[in-house]
Amino acid sequence: MVNRLRVRHALRTSRGHGFTLIELLIVITLIMILAGIAMVQYRNTVILAQEAVLKTDLLRMRDAIDQYYADKGKYPSSLETLVSERYIREVPVDPTTRLRTTWITVPAPPDPSNPSAGPGIYDIKSGSAGTAIDGTRYASW
Repeated sequence: MVNRLRVRHALRTSRGHGFTLIELLIVITLIMILAGIAMVQYRNTVILAQEAVLKTDLLRMRDAIDQYYADKGKYPSSLETLVSERYIREVPVDPTTRLRTTWITVPAPPDPSNPSAGPGIYDIKSGSAGTAIDGTRYASW
C-alpha cells in the first residue's frame, strides 16, 4: 500500500514539470503571428527607405540641371554631361530598378531665341513601372 501511494505521488509530481502539446502549439502559433507582423513591417520599412532615396536622387539631379541651366544658359544634353561638367559626381542608381540606365529624361521645349540649339534635358523621372506605397507611380514623381 505504501508503495502504491509513492508511485501515485511520483506520477502526480512528474506531470507538473512539463508542457502539454496544446500549450506548445499555442506558443508556437503566437510566435509565428508575431514573426509575420514583423516581416510585413520590415518589408514596408525597406520600401519606404527606397522611396526616400528616390525622392532625394530626383531632387539632387533636378537641382543639378537647374544649376547647369543657370550657369550655361542652356540645358544639359545628357546626364553624362552633368557628370563630366562636375555638377554631380555620378549618375545615381535608381533604387527601384537598381540600374543607372533606367532614368527617363524629359526634353526641354525648343528655345525660340536659339533654334539651332539642341533641346537638352529639362527634367528627369524614374524608369520604374512600380507603384509607391501611397498609390502613385514612381515614373510620375
